[in-house]
Amino acid sequence: MTERPAKILAVDDDAAMCSVLEVGLGRRGFEVVTSTHAQDALARLRDEDFDALLTDLQMPGVGGIVLCTEALAIRPGLPVVVITAFGSLESAIAAMRAGAYDFITKPFDLDVLAMALRRAAEYAWLKQDVQRLKQELAERPRYSGIVGESSAMRRVYDLLERTRDSEVTVLVTGESGTGKELVARALHDASGRSHGPFVAVNCAALPEALLESELFGHAKGAFTGAQVQRSGLIVRAQSGTLFLDEIGEMSLAVQAKLLRALQERKLRPLGSDDETAFDVRIISATNRDLLGAVEEGRFRSDLYFRINVLDIHLPPLRERGNDVLLLAQQHLERTASNVGKAVHGLAPEAAAKLRAYEWPGNVRELHNCIERAVALTRFDHVTLDDLPDSVRKYSASHVLVVAESPGDFVGLEEVERRYILRVLAAAQDNRSVAARILGLDRKTLQRKLARWQQEDG
Repeated sequence: MTERPAKILAVDDDAAMCSVLEVGLGRRGFEVVTSTHAQDALARLRDEDFDALLTDLQMPGVGGIVLCTEALAIRPGLPVVVITAFGSLESAIAAMRAGAYDFITKPFDLDVLAMALRRAAEYAWLKQDVQRLKQELAERPRYSGIVGESSAMRRVYDLLERTRDSEVTVLVTGESGTGKELVARALHDASGRSHGPFVAVNCAALPEALLESELFGHAKGAFTGAQVQRSGLIVRAQSGTLFLDEIGEMSLAVQAKLLRALQERKLRPLGSDDETAFDVRIISATNRDLLGAVEEGRFRSDLYFRINVLDIHLPPLRERGNDVLLLAQQHLERTASNVGKAVHGLAPEAAAKLRAYEWPGNVRELHNCIERAVALTRFDHVTLDDLPDSVRKYSASHVLVVAESPGDFVGLEEVERRYILRVLAAAQDNRSVAARILGLDRKTLQRKLARWQQEDG
């Protein structure tokens, strides 16, 4: 959150109370403007920006509830904190129905009031940040639901823009849950093939024989149960795009057949002597270290270079900064609308936890978290208590700890070992990604890991 002081408009018909609020809240880091008349306060709201409005509920003439309603008409989204007499629950409920963000009962403690106002201001700042991000996002080309304005995502948008009219074969890489299929669909929708079909197949979900049949099709009688001729997914993607998700899970035998088809732009269905020509753009995706798989003989090098003419790497959510809040707010609004629940935003404490968490499951995990929170919340915003324990209780891990005595310290090589293993774990054992983070070439990293494994027995 921003460090600037929150600007508060405090309204009370008692001039002495206004003076107490101005001095007391001023000492607690707020910029306070006071008013003893509701109409004067409304005029100020028309001319000046405030982060929150504080008003007494019981005032002669225009009372706090009416002031709350009219203030929100002038400044929609402005957090309003009302001060009500002790035990006046009905008045507090009426204020909340009028749109108040929070209420404080008399007699109040200035520290408690300051905490409520600080929370209200942070809530307003959060909404402004999300709105700003949405506006920035709206001003750039939209790509099939891809959301994000971080520098990492701007690099992705730049590649999408530069290749939208190209027929180049693309490999989309990134951790599980980062949205690789969204990027593939975006490339298809922005290309000259958008009129054709987009056909997706998950190579990890099908056994070898079934995957081969699904991709290339089969002739009648090609195998037991093949009672009719069936065209494969490659042919069904004619004039469009074929998306091969998790291509790293494809067997070597199917890889060889796919390579031949891509080279000749023809395929032969199972059990058939006839070849069929096809015109299809291939986009592949993987969360595996394909270059490592090539070195280990689990993936064909010739196919790797055939499908990896252009590599678009999707950053993990933990590297995308405030994109977490933008994605959370967008999914919150969509989920609340789908279930018919009046949930509009995130409490500042909840937003701070979402921002700090590392999201090993990436966008998919964030979506699940928000759906759960919307289902559980009893308010018009998601609170800290609505988040799962893994997010709410999260604290960042540290590679190094402070030592209390010389005997607790370790040598530089052990520090290097711990750090490299920590980076490798964060990269989900993708050695190419880890090497890039560490500034090492992949072979150097391989040698270090092999030596440590040997030393560990």
